Amino acid sequence: MAQSIVDSMRTASTGTLLVTDHLNYWGGKRVKPRQERNAEPVFEPATGRVLCQMIPCGAEEVDEAIKSAHSAYLKWSKLSGMERARVMLEAARIIRERRDNIAKLEVINNGKSISEALVDIDVAWQSIEYYAGLAGGLAGQHVQLPGGAFAYTRREPLGVCVGIGAWNYPFQIATWKSAPALACGNAMVFKPSPMTPVTAVILAEIYKEAGVPDGLFNVVQGGAETGSLLCHHPMVAKVTFTGSVPTGKKVMEMSAKGVKQVTLELGGKSPLIIFKDCDFENAVKGALMANFLTQGQVCCNGTRVFVQREIMPQFVEEVVKRTKAIPIGDPLLESTRMGALISKPQLEKVLGYVSQAKKEGAKVLCGGEPYVPSDPKLKGGYFMTPCILDNCRDDMTCVKEEIFGPVMSILPFDTEEEVIRRANNTTFGLASGVFTRDISRAHRVAENLEAGTCFINNYNISPVEVPFGGYKMSGTITVTHSYLSSLKTVIVEMGDVESVF
Repeated sequence: MAQSIVDSMRTASTGTLLVTDHLNYWGGKRVKPRQERNAEPVFEPATGRVLCQMIPCGAEEVDEAIKSAHSAYLKWSKLSGMERARVMLEAARIIRERRDNIAKLEVINNGKSISEALVDIDVAWQSIEYYAGLAGGLAGQHVQLPGGAFAYTRREPLGVCVGIGAWNYPFQIATWKSAPALACGNAMVFKPSPMTPVTAVILAEIYKEAGVPDGLFNVVQGGAETGSLLCHHPMVAKVTFTGSVPTGKKVMEMSAKGVKQVTLELGGKSPLIIFKDCDFENAVKGALMANFLTQGQVCCNGTRVFVQREIMPQFVEEVVKRTKAIPIGDPLLESTRMGALISKPQLEKVLGYVSQAKKEGAKVLCGGEPYVPSDPKLKGGYFMTPCILDNCRDDMTCVKEEIFGPVMSILPFDTEEEVIRRANNTTFGLASGVFTRDISRAHRVAENLEAGTCFINNYNISPVEVPFGGYKMSGTITVTHSYLSSLKTVIVEMGDVESVF
């Protein structure tokens, strides 16, 4: 069934797809919902038309999916790392082979441009390939003890892990969470966002085709109630979540009741610092990359752009010129660079932030308005023009709160010490960036910025080889195998027991 819908993407175009396949998956197959009540429509962002119905899983279905995952875990965890790696490499190969069609399906469900979605799918298979390479090398340590005794540690799987995904990178997040989990010998039950339920089940079928045991990667659909059932289930060992800070807090609270391990990748309001000695062309391109990928719906975006006062006028002029030139429209066209926001409520929320910024004294240099493409089939889509805000202050709502849309706030600064203090004056700490030719300054600033990632002379690149996560309210480091396995200590006595009794 996965093959048929993925194959149909070869000739798919915006506004033509209707998904009728079941979107739940466990036990090695798609599963029909037990009941079809509480169905929620899923919209195609570029057109506003209904793409499919998302039917949330109830308690019995969640329990069934988790038990299926546990049965698969008992088999998968007994394989050697090299045996697991071979299966994972086959999954990566299949994704690579079907890259174009999976990307098209992602675009239809998510609204981002096809040029970006293709990169997302590449990152997905690269992530699986990378963790497959680590699987065979997961090992502990040997420690020599007095009297010939010794100890060693074992790197062991946790069991059934729950992954809860976000709507901005549906397929990629599913692989980011599953790849390290599977490499370490775990099973996973994954719940995609209710707004993007379509592509995670494609990944489940690819894993099965590659040779994982039935049930190793399962997909359950639903919203907050289904997420709660997953977090409270006694057979779940770990929960890894990507999403908003308020929901992340709830996930941590629910998981704590069962003393489950939790990793959280939450929101951000990241600073991008541009010094006057920067490579000007790269700094302009970096600012655009830091704000407008996926219509600005990226958690690590550098939306607070601090520009040294001496170059502020020419920087603003160039950024506005290039922002106005961004092609908006049908996300399946290769020429498009900005697609549709995920939903009508999200579009209205972002436009509301722009309106609030104007009330607080910010100046809109360009964009920040609803956009209606000329193509008739896109009239109901959730489009807006990318926005540049000037005359911003640190205490403005648009500077303090995560907007999650194509809105860049530009702020002047004078000194390094001042801008670091202002950059760190936030409850978030996911990412940061600095553009400068002074390598000493670059490393000094990176050291002092309170963020999980600091980009130097670039922004929003995602190497699968490095950990990703945040400081403060932005969560924890999430993409690394050490957080998806347990370390067991084994102490071996080679002599006699010395007893005080």
